[in-house]
Amino acid sequence: MNISSPQLSTIAIDLTDGVAEIRLNRAERSNAMNEAMWQELRTAFNWADATPAVRVVILGGAGKNFCAGIDLAMLGGVAAAVAHPDAARSREALRRLIIDLQDCLSSIERCRKPVLAAIQGACIGGAIDLVSCCDMRYSAADAQFSVREIDVGMTADVGTLQRLPRLVPDGIVRELAYTGRNVDAAEAQRIGLVNRVFDTPEALLAGVRLLAQGIAAKSPLAIRGTKEMLNYGRDHSVADGLNYIATWNAAMLMSADLEESMLAMREKRLPKFAD
Repeated sequence: MNISSPQLSTIAIDLTDGVAEIRLNRAERSNAMNEAMWQELRTAFNWADATPAVRVVILGGAGKNFCAGIDLAMLGGVAAAVAHPDAARSREALRRLIIDLQDCLSSIERCRKPVLAAIQGACIGGAIDLVSCCDMRYSAADAQFSVREIDVGMTADVGTLQRLPRLVPDGIVRELAYTGRNVDAAEAQRIGLVNRVFDTPEALLAGVRLLAQGIAAKSPLAIRGTKEMLNYGRDHSVADGLNYIATWNAAMLMSADLEESMLAMREKRLPKFAD
């Protein structure tokens, strides 16, 4: 673990040459998301966002499976956690809990650095909420995806139903959410849930690392601006997006990165950018 990264109990972090690897680290439980992991995800991505040396993030999972979703013990303890003699106050506490869990995952989307998900094995329930927050998703051939909340009698509430329709066709989202059926890696690529499928988990990690290294070599300022614009444009009109980028580039265009890029092209060399 890089010396400057936070010390976490359920997540491992490594930082090399601008690429931070954030790994769910409960392999013995298929990286099921317990209470500590939810909170530590936010800590890890707040760290990645605030650390200039981090230019790109790879989100992965230790062991055979990427993530089996929310830890059922945590789900089973929700009633006790929000208990109150007044039913209204109990429901208010539950609402606040849900909003906090949403925010833990939204920290991935808020992170100014691109986040690439590397998915092997199971990616179930809350794990779909998790990867839907990432910029791109890549999988090994053994990956299995499922919006599983329907099978435990609940409506998915931390992002899948809001973000997945921006990634795959609406009718497909509805089918997956209503049925809870499995989607294999080939179908996930076909519907646009993942960008690319690799033969093995080892090839997946090598391929995603190579892609991340390529992004890390680009202008960090321009990469951060590009993510800002893509996220803003997704949620606003074309006119709003054009207005925002005009204002953004009025402030950010004339940068040291632009000068270095032009100089490197003239000198026929690779550019070198400050963090």
